[in-house]
Amino acid sequence: MAETITILHTPACPNVALVRERLADALALLPGPAPRVVVEEVADPDDARRRGFHGSPTLLIDGKDPFVLRESLPAFACRTYRTETGIAGAPSVDQIVDALTAG
Repeated sequence: MAETITILHTPACPNVALVRERLADALALLPGPAPRVVVEEVADPDDARRRGFHGSPTLLIDGKDPFVLRESLPAFACRTYRTETGIAGAPSVDQIVDALTAG
């Protein structure tokens, strides 16, 4: 399992609570010690470009964004995810579990 999961977000992102909740639910389904979870704010568009940030919120698993689309460009903006039930402001619990157990 991952050692560190980072939640990157813009100031006042309305979906940070949702991604934190879904991440906690996903981690509760997996055996073993939970990874360290770090929450970091992306301050402005320059910071977003430097980080290769693809919208808020972003989950990084050991520094990699498993949900980024190839055509996506770095952006200081809200991010949406394609989930089993439609477009959402965070990956689903199942998608997070899949990302954590891949590879």
